[in-house]
Amino acid sequence: MVLPSARISARIGSISESATMKVDAKAKALKADGEDVVGFGAGEPDFPTPEHIVEAAADAARDPKNHKYTPAAGLPELREAIAEKTTRDSGYAAQASQVLVTNGGKQAVYTAFATLLDPGDEVLLPAPYWTTYPEAIKLAGGVTNEVFAGPEQGYKVTVDQLQAAVTDRTKVLMFVSPSNPTGAVYSPEETAAIGRFAAERGLWVITDEIYEKLTYDGVPFTSIAAAPELADQVVILSGVAKTYAMTGWRLGWMVGPADVVKAAATLQTHLTSNVSNVSQRAGLAALTGPTEPVEQMRQAFDRRRKDIVERLNRIAGFSTPVPQGAFYAYVDARGALGADIAGTTPTTTAELAELILEQAKVAVVPGEAFGPSGYLRLSYALGDEDLARGIDRIEELLGSK
Repeated sequence: MVLPSARISARIGSISESATMKVDAKAKALKADGEDVVGFGAGEPDFPTPEHIVEAAADAARDPKNHKYTPAAGLPELREAIAEKTTRDSGYAAQASQVLVTNGGKQAVYTAFATLLDPGDEVLLPAPYWTTYPEAIKLAGGVTNEVFAGPEQGYKVTVDQLQAAVTDRTKVLMFVSPSNPTGAVYSPEETAAIGRFAAERGLWVITDEIYEKLTYDGVPFTSIAAAPELADQVVILSGVAKTYAMTGWRLGWMVGPADVVKAAATLQTHLTSNVSNVSQRAGLAALTGPTEPVEQMRQAFDRRRKDIVERLNRIAGFSTPVPQGAFYAYVDARGALGADIAGTTPTTTAELAELILEQAKVAVVPGEAFGPSGYLRLSYALGDEDLARGIDRIEELLGSK
């Protein structure tokens, strides 16, 4: 007798739904039901895509040459623009042949891990981390080795911590600055030290630079890929979603050594073929067009950053370091756990986030989505009025200091 197999593969059944997307979907569902919910869950700029980008896409949609298949690795002119941008902004001398255009940043993340990892290979993953990284590692057959850095060290791991976590199976270091979820930005000196560590240990580095244009207080963005000793063992991930308010356009990329990109492009020929040509033309306009809209959005995020940190630090049990990049505040909420809140005593931030949604109608993402419990992530990529209204509701529920 042949026993029936499971309906869902163990590989797919083992991964978790994106926590940030789940929170955002729940908030939107409540809004659809007539609830007045303020959502701090999704990292999605509230601005429209700049007009010159939209116009380029509209023109592309009318051009028959964009109605057909194009090279799976990306439009040649877009690959060239990404290579030029990477050379300029990341200090990594790239050619167009070293660029793969992907369907959003998430596909670049998955493709990078799938291309580099064999079953059992370990990845050093500084925590708090973006919720997708460990799931992509798992899908690629890899093993996540978390290295946690708390608010006491600015949510930034040290070389000593990474050294202590290395094993004989370690192949890749994941490096993210500016960080999602914490907004932490590694200094040039910290970045260089971690780059030297990776090079000396013979590790690959995958660096996610999608928030590179969003730094504040004069803090510079420093690419770990600029370290010359890493040139042949680094993969850069990025995209247009955050900088240009293009989350729905689904356009990302990976840049790295030619053999790695060629292998990743082969995977893409079977996985998705080419990215939407209209989105690629829009991406080209974003990278080569005026930069004023980007700076205007960055200034708005900077204003909101200052406002949200000040407001959050007035709330009982909350302590929020000032983020220097991206558009997230990462709250140390351990002081709020165990307190009586509306007749309930939350012991984890998952429970606290659920309570805040139920009682205050405010959606936040619990730290369990990004590593250890005890923290909350709030995106300040939403309107100023919603930001103030949402934080006021949380303060009313939890009380003031």
